[in-house]
Amino acid sequence: MNTHATAPANLIVPGQAEVQHLLEAAVTEQGYPGVIAEIRNGTRQWFGSAGVADTTTGLPRTPQEQFRVGSITKTFTATLILQLAAEYLLSLDDTVDKWLPGLVQGNGHDGGKTTIRQLLNHTSGIFAYTLDEGMLERYWTPKLLEHRFDQLTPEDLVKIAVSHPADFQPGQGWGYSNTNFVLAAMIIEKATGMSYADAVAYRIARPLKLTGTYAPGHEIGFRGPHARSYSKLMLPDADAPAHDVTELSPSYAFGVGELISTAADLNTFLGALLKGWLLPSAQQSEMFTMTPVPDGKWLDGYSYGLGISSVTLPCGVTVYGHGGMITGTWSYLYGTRDGKRVVTQNVNGDWGVPPAGLFLDVLDAAFRPAG
Repeated sequence: MNTHATAPANLIVPGQAEVQHLLEAAVTEQGYPGVIAEIRNGTRQWFGSAGVADTTTGLPRTPQEQFRVGSITKTFTATLILQLAAEYLLSLDDTVDKWLPGLVQGNGHDGGKTTIRQLLNHTSGIFAYTLDEGMLERYWTPKLLEHRFDQLTPEDLVKIAVSHPADFQPGQGWGYSNTNFVLAAMIIEKATGMSYADAVAYRIARPLKLTGTYAPGHEIGFRGPHARSYSKLMLPDADAPAHDVTELSPSYAFGVGELISTAADLNTFLGALLKGWLLPSAQQSEMFTMTPVPDGKWLDGYSYGLGISSVTLPCGVTVYGHGGMITGTWSYLYGTRDGKRVVTQNVNGDWGVPPAGLFLDVLDAAFRPAG
C-alpha cells in the first residue's frame, strides 16, 4: 500500500496524524483504490494520501492530480448566479420562465411560479431527473458500461424531469434536486451570453488562478494528470469487480456535477468564497442563509443555503461546503466560516453508502480545536 504525507513533522492541525491513519484505513478496511486529503490552515497546507491513483501501474495519488468533483459543482454554479445578481444582470426573484420561457411546464411544474432562489436552495419542487427510472438504469446499474459515453443536452435533462409529477409547489417544501442546478447553469448561459464552461473559467478559475479547474462539457477525458476512477456499478456484493470508468461523458451532470478540479484548487476556491472574496456582502449573506434539511430529505443533520451546506461536527465546529459524487469518485470540500481552515477529500472509487463516515471522521480530526 502506498502512503504519502507531505512534511509529516510539520504539524498543520492537531489531528493531522489521525487524518493520515483514517486515509490508510479507508484503503485497507474499506477497499478504496486511493484516498487523499489536503488541509489548508491559514497559509500552511498539508497533503496526505493512501493507496493508488491507478491500480494497474500502482502510481500513488499526488497533490497535482485532477479528479471529477461531483456536486461540489453546485457551489460554483451558485457563486456564478450570485455574482450576476450583484451585477444586476439577473435577480434571485426572477422566475425560471423569464430566462427559459416554457421549459419548465407540465405535471405540476410551473416555471412562471419558480424563482432562481428556489432553484439554488432546493425549494422549487422540481423533480430530480437523476431519479428517473431510465436514468437510474443507465447510470446506476451495470448498464453504465453501455451508456457512459452518451451525450445528453441540458434540455434533455429538464424534459426528463418534467415528465414526472412535481414533488411539491414552489416554496412549499424542500427537496434536493439536481434539475435545479441544470436550470441555474442554463440561466447563467442566457444572462452572460457565454457557455457555462467559459463562465466558470472567466469568473472563477482565472481570477483565482485555478489552473486545474474547468467544466469539461462533452469531453470524456482529462486535460491534465489525473487519478483513475473506479466503479463497482452499484452492485452490493463486496467482491464485485471494480471497473475503470475514468473516461465518460459528464454531460448528464451539466452545471450539477461535471467540474474537474484538484485538491489545491478546491481549497483555494472555498477559502476565497468563505472569506467574501468572490461575492459582495449582500450576496454573501444570501448564500449563507442556512435552513435545516428535513430528516430523510438529503443528509440528516445538515443545513442548506444557496448551493452550499453546513454541518456541525462532533468536535463542535460548524463547517461549510459541499460533497460530491459522480461515477467512479466521491469528494468532500468543507471549511470554517472565516475561510481560514479548509479541507478537500477524495476517493477514486464510488462504492460505500456513501463513504460519509470516512469524510466526517476526517473533518472532525482536521477541525478539532487544539487542547
